[in-house]
Amino acid sequence: RWPEDPALRELTEAAVRELALSERRAAAAQAASAKALSRVQAKSVSMLADLRDMQDRHGEDVFGDLLRLDHSTSQLGLMTDRLALLMGGRSSRAWNKPIVMESILRGAVGRIAAYQRVRLHCSTRVAVVGFAAEGVMHLLAELADNAANFSPPTDEVHVYVEESRTGVVITIEDSGLRMSEAALRRAEESVSGRMTDLALLQGTRLGLAVVGGLARKYGMSVSFRPSARGGTGVVVLLPPQLIAQQPQPESAPAADAGSPALIGAGAVPTQGSAPAAETPTAPRIAPADADGHSPAREHTTDGTGEHGQVPGHGGT
Repeated sequence: RWPEDPALRELTEAAVRELALSERRAAAAQAASAKALSRVQAKSVSMLADLRDMQDRHGEDVFGDLLRLDHSTSQLGLMTDRLALLMGGRSSRAWNKPIVMESILRGAVGRIAAYQRVRLHCSTRVAVVGFAAEGVMHLLAELADNAANFSPPTDEVHVYVEESRTGVVITIEDSGLRMSEAALRRAEESVSGRMTDLALLQGTRLGLAVVGGLARKYGMSVSFRPSARGGTGVVVLLPPQLIAQQPQPESAPAADAGSPALIGAGAVPTQGSAPAAETPTAPRIAPADADGHSPAREHTTDGTGEHGQVPGHGGT
């Protein structure tokens, strides 16, 4: 209701006009940022495709250097996807076929700087449906990166996967300092998906806000608890609608539930070595499905089309 006093009414109308103008400016700036980031996303995906083509064509003398560039470009892609999602955009990749869980985990870990400290324990054969595969991969990459950053640089981060009646449970545990009650409340609020105001986000704590948005979009549940290793554990529940069961091939040997699925070719990389060829993103490591078909194709965000069929790498 407008004030009856003419002077107050004029002042109120001016304030409302200024508020509306500022909101339009903010919306326009956010839309422009999302469009610009989509181009950066497309360029990073194109660079990854070129690097992986070069890895197949060149010899061992430059292979290690190409792998390091590949991994750096994957980290750049994670950062651009993070900003694009906060700006209301979308991820740089989309898949039209299910991706097995082990490939999801390796693709997530391959996008973070401290990939050598992450140990994967995955014996399940389930796969994530194509439309949610990139979202799940990005969410796990953010949580693994957060766990690695807030734990001692010599300690490992462990990722466990188990099936339950309510879906698939993924637990990420570090051995750093346990979060205080206030920090835990802020983290829970961030991953709930309710923090959508960019002005309230700290510049160095954007990852959990992205996790919250992805969890809310795909119906995932993210919660924190004390870790048995002394740090903090993050529990992610993937609902049944995101799971596509992968049948176990009769000729394939049973996975050893007690041995961790390590990054790359199954061995722990040495400190300072290049990341394994399959780690930067899931497309490099996604195996053929149970019918022998190749994995899904990779798409860019700006509609420029496909970068070709996801290759399998002979190095693993």
